[in-house]
Amino acid sequence: MGRLSPTIPLALAALLSATPLAAQHYQCSIPRSVQVPQIRPDARPRVLPVSGYTLALSWSPEFCKPRKGQTRHARQCDGRAGMFGLVVHGLWPDSARSWPQWCPTRRQPQPRELAANMCLSPSAALLARQWAKHGACMARKPATYFKVMRILWEGLRIPDYDRVSREDRLTAGTIRTRFVDANPGWSREAVGVKLNARGWLQELRLCYDKRFMPTACDRTRYGARDSVPAKIWRGL
Repeated sequence: MGRLSPTIPLALAALLSATPLAAQHYQCSIPRSVQVPQIRPDARPRVLPVSGYTLALSWSPEFCKPRKGQTRHARQCDGRAGMFGLVVHGLWPDSARSWPQWCPTRRQPQPRELAANMCLSPSAALLARQWAKHGACMARKPATYFKVMRILWEGLRIPDYDRVSREDRLTAGTIRTRFVDANPGWSREAVGVKLNARGWLQELRLCYDKRFMPTACDRTRYGARDSVPAKIWRGL
């Protein structure tokens, strides 16, 4: 199945040589205590060999636009835990034209493991679900999965998409270009841009090969073509 060993591959650890900008969780505070939610699979297990990975980064202002006031999304959307820009939706293993999911495991994240990552991904339920649905197909322990997620995130330079949102004639290509400009070694083909049905930025999908090096996205992950007009909601 291609699960990671507890030792992080050298190619992945090398990403830390880049000096990251501050991750786009503004003034975030880690919660003192977290309950581990119960996660129930919503589909059958799919155990497949891993051929690569996707790091999905959600644009929080757009996510929160219709969810402000909802209790389940209060940490991410009400501003009291900090303001969020891009956050980690999940790290997903890929397998050729499909993807592994819901691989059998008895391991559950510990409360401290969830709390430690809630400035990257501001929802205990989301973190627990990402481990159960995706992480168990690529790592033996939740701690390993979350460690890989953090290393990938901390190896990135996050553009100021608030500023990018004000550019004239903004397109999906502009969003890609600003990311590539900030991250030497990345190509436009490795940066997926997902817009919602109204043309607003919803997610970046960063594509990696088995060695955690950037690689060209397939058509599904690549998303909107460069010429497609785009908008970025600033949360105002």
